[in-house]
Amino acid sequence: GAPVHHRDRLDQVQRELREYPGVSVLIYDQTCAAEKRRRRKRGTFPDPDKRAFINEAVCEGCGDCGEKSNCVAVEPLETEFGRKRRINQSACNKDFSCVKGFCPSFVTVEGGKLRKGSGVQRDVEIPSLPEPQRPSTEQPFSLLVTGIGGTGVVTIGQLLGVAAHLEGKGVTVLDMAGLAQKNGAVMSFVRIAERPEQLHAARIATGGADAVLGCDIVTTASADGLAKMQVGLTQVVANCAETPTADFTHKPDWEWPEGRMRAAIGQAAGEDKVTFLNGTDLATRLLGDAIATNMFMLGFAWQRGLVPMSLAALHRAIELNEVAIEANKRAFAWGRYAAHDLAAVERIATPAEVIPLGERPSRNLDELIEHRVKHLTGYQNAAYARRYRALVEHLREVESAKVGGTRLTEAVARYYAKLLAYKDEYEVARLYTDGRFEKRLASVFEGDTRLTFHLAPPLLAKADPITGVPKKMKFGPWMMSALRLLAGLKRLRGTPLDVFGRSEERRTERALIEEYEHTVNVIVEHLSRENHALAIEIASLPEHIRGYGHLKAQSIAAARDKRHELLTRYREPGATERAAA
Repeated sequence: GAPVHHRDRLDQVQRELREYPGVSVLIYDQTCAAEKRRRRKRGTFPDPDKRAFINEAVCEGCGDCGEKSNCVAVEPLETEFGRKRRINQSACNKDFSCVKGFCPSFVTVEGGKLRKGSGVQRDVEIPSLPEPQRPSTEQPFSLLVTGIGGTGVVTIGQLLGVAAHLEGKGVTVLDMAGLAQKNGAVMSFVRIAERPEQLHAARIATGGADAVLGCDIVTTASADGLAKMQVGLTQVVANCAETPTADFTHKPDWEWPEGRMRAAIGQAAGEDKVTFLNGTDLATRLLGDAIATNMFMLGFAWQRGLVPMSLAALHRAIELNEVAIEANKRAFAWGRYAAHDLAAVERIATPAEVIPLGERPSRNLDELIEHRVKHLTGYQNAAYARRYRALVEHLREVESAKVGGTRLTEAVARYYAKLLAYKDEYEVARLYTDGRFEKRLASVFEGDTRLTFHLAPPLLAKADPITGVPKKMKFGPWMMSALRLLAGLKRLRGTPLDVFGRSEERRTERALIEEYEHTVNVIVEHLSRENHALAIEIASLPEHIRGYGHLKAQSIAAARDKRHELLTRYREPGATERAAA
């Protein structure tokens, strides 16, 4: 019969097949993420007691985990140290291919369970709420539900259809799901009237939506979604939570276009007819799982008077669905409460996860410098931090005298510290054992947990015979003790006893520091108002130096080429101002 291989060998098998004469056939068989979720809910698909977790402090934001997994559950996380990655535990399909990213920030967590939101823990009582004025169905009422695959958009449409049927109304529900795809666009057209014969078409006509329940802002702001809206007719409730598109898995610097999408929806329906809220964030914090988002949004829309059916009919429809009945009713109730008093609900919904690294972003240059001085002192010692402060303060004086402002100094304060605090073995160990990682882990999981570390130690990891990249190895909970020991040896960094410092990667990282100091001196020498923006662009180049091992080497080579190009222009007389990168 045909040989069966693990998907990890896909590239190798493809290369072998291309050498065969004539026709060859390759069948790739894998259950899709959305189907995995459906089967797991029914108990017909394995659900391993294991979850992937990222130590954001160790993460470099290189995006290799996204490249390896092509998974939208790997999400951006903005921190004081720039964009990192985190795993959306509610969206994770437990594929674990993200762990293959060449990065020591990944652990897998076995045992325990996800910590539920504070609202569930406190069992907060939702007050009695007034019922809204519901829209009339004397004339056909068209409700558009928009969202993404795998989150229950189709289920919301079905619940609305059942509720309308229970009230004896005429109803049609048309789902536009396209190809099955996790996070792919999904729309449900729900049309309701007093009598079935009043409904002549299931599809909502252009400009014909009376209400839009936007469970995902990207789908809501799509051309198809906007086309159903009309100023003076349509009311919109939209979830503005940041849900990365597939582009993010291959573009680490992808930008979330929230402002543009808000403006498009406001223009299509009228600014005064649109309500935005981060339903995903609230639902997750209150109920412990982002899967509650759409039901939360339905409750919000109902309380705002966008849904014609009665509360009793909707509750009965939830019961007839026979899936997580009480949880869905509670999510609906929290949505109602948020629509009635959003400020009160936000006060109740204390964060389920701590702010990354326990720090808020620096607000000004002084805060930024002091933050990095503290960080570098912990990284090495006070003398190392003084080296940093001396260069930054000198540049601050020069920029103030020659140009005015602090934008260049802010760039150097940020990126000089980044190069000084390169993540060698001692620093990775410190970032696992200084207490913040364990606090972060405890904020997401509860119960007895067992950690597995996924690392590629330079002296132990063997190279992959095909790619030449060191293969990651698994290490059990005992690795935490080894990391504590290693973190205590940071004083050896840069000394003759630093065995790790002899590698090509570490020598390059130390060279980068000296190169940056030289670059800053060149900037100081030639700085003027005309080349100020170009100077900022040069000083910010370390932003693009990311990753570990071969990935970092590639980014360093690209940054060095760019620096040479920009410095050549910078030294030219009369270099004109241009927008900083």
